[in-house]
Amino acid sequence: MVKKKISFGTFFFLAILVLCSFCGCAKEEKRHLRLATTTSVENSGLLNVLLPEFEQRYGVKVQVVAVGTGRALELASAGDADAVLVHAPGAEEEFVNSGLGINRRTICFNYFLILGPPTDPAGAEDAETAQQVFLRIAESKSPFVSRGDNSGTHIKEKAIWHKAGLKPEGQWYLETGQGMGPSLLIADEKKAYILSDRGTYLSYKKKLELVPLYSGPDETLYNPYSIIATNPAKQASVNYEDALALINWLASDEGQSLIGEYRLDNQVLFHPLGAPKEQGE
Repeated sequence: MVKKKISFGTFFFLAILVLCSFCGCAKEEKRHLRLATTTSVENSGLLNVLLPEFEQRYGVKVQVVAVGTGRALELASAGDADAVLVHAPGAEEEFVNSGLGINRRTICFNYFLILGPPTDPAGAEDAETAQQVFLRIAESKSPFVSRGDNSGTHIKEKAIWHKAGLKPEGQWYLETGQGMGPSLLIADEKKAYILSDRGTYLSYKKKLELVPLYSGPDETLYNPYSIIATNPAKQASVNYEDALALINWLASDEGQSLIGEYRLDNQVLFHPLGAPKEQGE
C-alpha cells in the first residue's frame, strides 16, 4: 500500500515538473511577426540594421518575406503577412481604402535612378526629364531591362512609360520577373538601361559597370517607403499588436535615426521621413 502511494506521488511530482518545464519554455519562446517587404530594403541591407534592434527591444522574431510590392500586398490580403513595407503609393492607398490595411505610415524615402552603360548610346545623360530618357531609349532601341514583377519599381517604370506616351515592346525590352538585385546584374551583363532604387544600386555598385545617367531633379523619381499593418478585422489570425509596435518603432526617433545613419561607402541610402527631400544625390 505504501509503495503504491510513493509510486503515484512520484509520478504526479514528475508530471508537474514536466508541465512546468513546458510552460516555462512556452513563455520563453519569442512571438513571431510576418513582414512582407519590397526587395530593395532587403537587398540594400537596411533590414539587417533595423530588425535586430526591434527584435531585441520587443522580444519579437520578425520573419521577412522579400518580394515585389504587388506580391507583398497580395500576401497581406490573404492573411499571410502581418505587415507590409512597400513603395508604391497608389497600390498602398488602394490596399488601405479597401479596408485590408490600416495604420499606414511613410517612414523614409530615396530617389529612383536610371542606370545605363557608360557609353550611353541613347543619350540619357543630358535629358531633361525621366520621360525624355525613356523616349530616347525606345527611339534608339537600346536594351532596357524591366523587373516585370508588379513591384514598386516596376509600377514606377510603367508610369514613366505611360507619361512618355509609349508602350515598350520588342527585342530591346526584356522583363526579368526578378528582384532588384538580380535584375541589376542582368542589365549589367546586357549593357542595358534599367530603373533602380538608389539603395539597391549603392549596395550592388561594386559589382556593376552600369552608371547613373539620370537622377533628376525630377519629382517623378521620388520613392517613398511605407509600412502598413494588415487589418485584423479582415484577417483575424494576424499579429496586429506586434505589427503596430513595429510601425510605431520605425516612426520613432530611434527608428528614424537608424534609417538616417545607415550608409554604404559613406553615402546615404534612405532618408528618414523628417529629412529634406534632396534630389539627384
